[in-house]
Amino acid sequence: MSVKTTRNKLVLAVGMLTLATSCTTAPDSSIQTQQTAKTTQVTDSETIKAIKIDGSSTVHPITQAIAKEFPVTTKNNTPVQVSISGTGGGFEKFCTGKIDINNASRPISKAEMAVCNKNDVRYIELPIAFDALTIAVNPQNDWAKDITVAELKKMWEPAAEGKITRWNQVRSSWPDRPLNLYGAGKQSGTFDYFTEALVGKAKSSRNDYIGSEDDDVLVEGINKDPNALGYFGYAYYEKNKDKLKVVAVNNGKGAVLPSPETVEKSQYQPLSRPLFIYVNLWSSQNRGDVYKFVDFYLQKASTVANSVGYVPLPEEAYKINYVQLHNGKAGTVFAGKAELDLTIGQLLRKQKEF
Repeated sequence: MSVKTTRNKLVLAVGMLTLATSCTTAPDSSIQTQQTAKTTQVTDSETIKAIKIDGSSTVHPITQAIAKEFPVTTKNNTPVQVSISGTGGGFEKFCTGKIDINNASRPISKAEMAVCNKNDVRYIELPIAFDALTIAVNPQNDWAKDITVAELKKMWEPAAEGKITRWNQVRSSWPDRPLNLYGAGKQSGTFDYFTEALVGKAKSSRNDYIGSEDDDVLVEGINKDPNALGYFGYAYYEKNKDKLKVVAVNNGKGAVLPSPETVEKSQYQPLSRPLFIYVNLWSSQNRGDVYKFVDFYLQKASTVANSVGYVPLPEEAYKINYVQLHNGKAGTVFAGKAELDLTIGQLLRKQKEF
């Protein structure tokens, strides 16, 4: 689909959504405080500027697949560079104008919003899919078929450091074996979400675990360690089912396995969460290749998200994203932190109200 065709189709969509939301005013906290015309462009010394993307390893499989398809389908020869440094690491680069797009497994934080505003970086927030944070163990593990939210907290809270080191300390019926933990690195949005959802405070965690912003590293570690337990995005479990064993999570309403179905039915809580890309507004409005790439991304997001193991959003959500991209709607619908137990329907309502 060409940009021209997309723009023509968006005229009607923009009108309809404007009519539908004309009586709704976004809360002050949802819009960036930096509203001047001055915006920061992404710097690049190359003759043909690459589209630079960084951030979340959870979102990486979606973005990487679309980046590979982009030149083949569109015949666009602009290089697309996709790196992984974790959501937080990506925002450090994004909010200083070093990259065009940040993959994010949580909303932008208040501190990151402040850095973006300080550097005149405005952004478009585009939710692209839903994820089920997955608890996994080694295939040889024949005891941990399910785990409660309270038991996960007992494993991961700061007070557990150096003390909760064996499986039977978590549940007495489990064996007296070493408990080796694998989890997201501290620059990861997954780390922020997991700790807030289970411990009660973002970044509040024991430190004596094997951490990485690269989920493939965690998968390989768990696969080689019979005493391991770890967590990461559902797509990495889907891709490595032969190497891992999934653990059902009980939040007090019975043990539930992660799956697209349990996410869609809002049953896999509190470990279901939205995934995002954040687009530099200047890049999208002043670089046609960036606009075309994001336009293409939104066309493919549903299909690719489904193919790699995530839950696509309703078609209406992607239409709203198109309008926000076309109109250059800068800001966030979140108040600088993740919202726990957020459902797909609630996310859609937040988009409509923005």
